[in-house]
Amino acid sequence: MANVISVSHFTLPALAYLLLLLSSTAAAINVTAVLSSFPNLSSFSNLLVSSGIAAELSGRNSLTLLAVPNSQFSSASVDLTRRLPPSTLADLLRFHVLLQFLSDSDLRRIPPSGSAVTTLYEASGRTFFGSGSVNVTRDPASGSVTIGSPSTKNVTVLKLLETKPPNITVLSVDSLIVPTGIDITASETLTPPPTSTSLSPPPAGINLTQILINGHNFNVALSLLVASGVITEFENDERGAGITVFVPTDSAFSDLPSNVNLQSLPAEQKAFVLKFHVLHSYYTLGSLESITNPVQPTLATEEMGAGSYTLNISRVNGSIVTINSGVVLAVVTQTAFDQNPVSVFGVSKVLLPKELFPKSGQPVATAPPHEISLSPESSDEQPSRLVSPPREIVSSGAVKRPLGSLALWWWCCCWCIAFCYLLV
Repeated sequence: MANVISVSHFTLPALAYLLLLLSSTAAAINVTAVLSSFPNLSSFSNLLVSSGIAAELSGRNSLTLLAVPNSQFSSASVDLTRRLPPSTLADLLRFHVLLQFLSDSDLRRIPPSGSAVTTLYEASGRTFFGSGSVNVTRDPASGSVTIGSPSTKNVTVLKLLETKPPNITVLSVDSLIVPTGIDITASETLTPPPTSTSLSPPPAGINLTQILINGHNFNVALSLLVASGVITEFENDERGAGITVFVPTDSAFSDLPSNVNLQSLPAEQKAFVLKFHVLHSYYTLGSLESITNPVQPTLATEEMGAGSYTLNISRVNGSIVTINSGVVLAVVTQTAFDQNPVSVFGVSKVLLPKELFPKSGQPVATAPPHEISLSPESSDEQPSRLVSPPREIVSSGAVKRPLGSLALWWWCCCWCIAFCYLLV
């Protein structure tokens, strides 16, 4: 009996420790430490530190940095960085931070048509007309990779300098990339494109209305939020732990079942549906991928009681974040805004709570669009984006576990049991 007790007392802590190792999240990024290994990046590293961007990146755990070597800094580039106001320089550098880990294998898989990637500049909400994303393309003949946008001059990737899956990749590029909205000819902050309908950057604090306007494909959601008045409540709730908002795209509302009419709901129920899309904590995309407790309460939970109006958040294929409402299964399709304490993500379906829509059918299989931008799995052997729709998402809403993961769990359990037996 004593032997049995000793084994049980040892086995539980051992298993708990292994579970902790397997479920641990990626460490925060120390960009300064990473770049210190490359003396030729000292000028770029100093800019990141002096502008405060290095400190801003310390809270993130998945990105690709486009670094300009000292040898590629022309006199004009040096003069530009010295002349720009601090806030404008910070935006310029944010444009060189891709909010996605791109390994060497990811770069090799990029199609000739290219792939859109969200930058830290776009996530800041200070861009104009979606000018904050870049298009990464690869020439299949030469293998050269270029990065730019329709309104900017493309830069060429010189070399992959560093990759630490799944945290950070450092790519050296041949020049700075200047996004639309930054006037490099005058010491102004942000100069919008010459148009009568240009949008001003959000003021100090978080302006969710402006963020959704800048997102372009959140018009239906924005009209519902404004009409119900809950958008003001969301902005007030950013204090403390912050908030994470899942906003259905316009096409998500078009895909609603014919028997679901949100406009016909009473005002109180409509507010519950909207609050069901908000977590009362700030999460980056990387944090959602590695979330330890998949069942998350929402703002609606706080009003209706524990255990109700919860969302089940999980990761499929290493890089696809899914959200199960109990009625529908949605996919995170884009990062519309990400600046502590608020993050805003586009989702492929309207999240219908089972408390209000118990007869709307089984969770719906949702395939992410081809151009979505997501963070990668903790391995540089599998693409972090440009992936096919996840086969594990099935019509029943269940997620099939990969065979490799099951084998790893079985091996760990057998190892622990055998080890405990030997101790006895």
